[in-house]
Amino acid sequence: MQKILFQEIYFVLTVMLLSIMGNGLVLVICYHRRKKMVDSELLCVNLAVVDFFCCICFYPLSILSSFHHAWLGEEITCVYYGFGCFIFGLCGMFTIATVSIVRYLKTCYTVWIKDTNIGLVCVSLWLVATVWSSFPLFGWGEYVPEPYGLSCTVAWRGYHTSTKDAFYVICSFACFTLIPVLFIVVSQCQILYKVSRFSYSLSARGTRHNLRHAEKRLSMMFFCISLGFVIAWAPYAIVSFLFIFHKEPRYMAPEGFVFPALFAKSSHIYNPFIYFYFNKTFQREVHSLLISFYNKLGGNRVGVHASSGHPAPHPIHIQLQEQKCVRKNNGRTHVRQVYACWGSTSKSGPNKLDKKSLPVSI
Repeated sequence: MQKILFQEIYFVLTVMLLSIMGNGLVLVICYHRRKKMVDSELLCVNLAVVDFFCCICFYPLSILSSFHHAWLGEEITCVYYGFGCFIFGLCGMFTIATVSIVRYLKTCYTVWIKDTNIGLVCVSLWLVATVWSSFPLFGWGEYVPEPYGLSCTVAWRGYHTSTKDAFYVICSFACFTLIPVLFIVVSQCQILYKVSRFSYSLSARGTRHNLRHAEKRLSMMFFCISLGFVIAWAPYAIVSFLFIFHKEPRYMAPEGFVFPALFAKSSHIYNPFIYFYFNKTFQREVHSLLISFYNKLGGNRVGVHASSGHPAPHPIHIQLQEQKCVRKNNGRTHVRQVYACWGSTSKSGPNKLDKKSLPVSI
């Protein structure tokens, strides 16, 4: 058990750091492109917000509890962790289901949804997730530590305690787990089928269409996001569902609960990597951002030059070479060299910089 605790510490810490860096980068880039974003990108922003703030607000408490080998704090911290994680988990699942449905309507029926409506949908997702997650605060269900004691979640064994708890647990699985997953799977399969038929028809006629390639990449990107989320959370959902129908407090080794829970946390990591691989615009924005960041931190160099052909008492000139980042209308970043020179005064010679000056080591 000691070995499991240390593995969980390292794994959760790695997930937290990678998620903060990756999803933080996504949020920064989306902020720079806020006037050019489309509906599907707004949903990706909502998903990045879920992953980013879930790792910041809740996972440090799990890491500290791992160091203490028991849940840190009393019932109030357990309710805080379980309530918050359940909100973010539901909102993440609802967001991916919404992405799948929106892409299905756009691809199969050419139905376009306005950005304002997508904004209202995002607000509705957060509202529904918050309302449903707050039921245990009023007696419908309960937030308790998980079997290995280093995380808190819904009391799945409440199925055996009361009718209200049983109703809440069954509805959580049926309405807020199985149905969204069903929408995700069916929508993504229909999208891939439609795109593949469209590509095949164009290829059969010998037509080359740039839109075909872009649509295939976009469809594959959202398919990988949806598939990754379902695969990451499926083991945890199965273990929790089996735990409902066992009255005994322990019917499985601790590893049976730890590893599915850790695997589910990995869902916060991979979305930025998927964006970077499939989205050319995201790649350009990341490249531009890194160049701008490098120029601000380490793009300035100072060189000291002494005029050649003169004795040592003559003036020494200091030249500052600065790399200035210029952003053009086409969105690309151009690095331009800017030079500034200073010279010391001397009674025996003019104060000017020879173009053939040589560097002096200092």
